Amino acid sequence: MSGILYGVGVGPGAPDLLTLRAVRVLGEVDVILAAASPRNDFSAALDTARPHLRADVRVQRLEFPMTRDRAVLREAWREAAQTTVGVLESGLSAAFLTIGDPLIYSTFGYLMRTLAQTAPHLTVEVIPGITSFQAAAARTRTVLCENSETLRVIPGINNRESLEDSLRQTDTAVILKAYRNLPAIAQALSATNRLDSCLLASHVEQPAETVRQGLGDMQNTPPYMSLILSRKPQA
Repeated sequence: MSGILYGVGVGPGAPDLLTLRAVRVLGEVDVILAAASPRNDFSAALDTARPHLRADVRVQRLEFPMTRDRAVLREAWREAAQTTVGVLESGLSAAFLTIGDPLIYSTFGYLMRTLAQTAPHLTVEVIPGITSFQAAAARTRTVLCENSETLRVIPGINNRESLEDSLRQTDTAVILKAYRNLPAIAQALSATNRLDSCLLASHVEQPAETVRQGLGDMQNTPPYMSLILSRKPQA
């Protein structure tokens, strides 16, 4: 009998911000699948989940290169799926860990789709997690949306025109992946009168957490785990 694959969201990075269901599953599975870059052994998701893991659990790295080359990515997904199939068909259950939620800008989505194509007989369950922007909103007491307001999640890697258009069409914006494209993001925020009031949060609920209003002088690139919260200016 094949094991079950669980996509487990472990939240923004604090071990006590996992759901009860996530903690239960992490204490039961035989194998932990930890996504990592080929360049290093660090996994924020694994560090977050570690207090909830069995002492004898097996940890299996799945390498996902940081690239936009579709051919390279497809091969990485195929290899990760092949490894996962081997684990599950041996009768072991496994949890694929993701920071935040498994279905929001997560490598788990690619793995889930690849498995559906190559091994549709396997059982996959998804356990949602608290997102970094929910944690940042809670930390700063920022209302994300109420009444008839809209909330939009925007990838910060988009160009300035796309970012500006998205900002104009929503009351509250969450800009994720805000670490590499800051000049374009700043221009879009400035054009929509949001630059000075926005919040830049990095490593939320982690030891290196920083939260500040505005983007400052932008001399330094923000950390990889950075996001921006922006409420529409009041008339």
